[in-house]
Amino acid sequence: MMAMFRSFVSSGSQLRQQQPGSGAAAPAEGIESQFSCPICLEVYQKPVSIASCAHTFCGECLQPCLQVSSPPCPLCRVPFDPQKVERSCSVEKQLSSHKAPCRGCSKKVALLKMRSHVASCPKVQEQMANCPKFVPVVPTSQPIPSNIPNRSTFVCPFCGARHLDQQELVKHCMDNHRNDPNKVVCPVCSAMPWGDPSYKSSNFLQHLLHRHKFSYDTFVDYSIDEEAALQAALALSLAEN
Repeated sequence: MMAMFRSFVSSGSQLRQQQPGSGAAAPAEGIESQFSCPICLEVYQKPVSIASCAHTFCGECLQPCLQVSSPPCPLCRVPFDPQKVERSCSVEKQLSSHKAPCRGCSKKVALLKMRSHVASCPKVQEQMANCPKFVPVVPTSQPIPSNIPNRSTFVCPFCGARHLDQQELVKHCMDNHRNDPNKVVCPVCSAMPWGDPSYKSSNFLQHLLHRHKFSYDTFVDYSIDEEAALQAALALSLAEN
């Protein structure tokens, strides 16, 4: 599941009521949009459907909702039973049978393989490299951001696979490097302000599972230093008590 694909999904893939199979066949240019998850806006990966409203999402995208009782559907906001979410075999079958042109090289690719193709397509990589640079919309005295560390996607320390977000990195390593004995540097930790780029984990897979079950972006303010972060945490703790 590659995050870069979001940049190439057409505007029709925004949150929508139409679900796969609910209407007439779409033109080739819009097939990938019709079969995109409303949460991540990428082609479905391990799709699951909510029984009560029949809306479909990537299994991983919907997972946070399943941790609470009576969560609202991310699309229609109607509460549903987390126990009544099932794997959508019909959507998986359609992903295998439908093809769409790659946004980079225009090669027809089965939707089931679209994510992996986009991640390795040289034309897509070229388009990403040529994206417009950041320019302020109005004059400002603030400097233009530069040399900001990439804390959104990471490189597998075992095989060099690129553009993996934190959850994808965990899944990739568990699926492909479970028995790799090599000691490697954690790419997530080394990207953090406090990270040591030379420290090698003795058991990297256990480290991933125990330390990176959530995204630091949810909890960390990178604009403040460690002492300020500590004081903020203490103040919040006192306020809660």
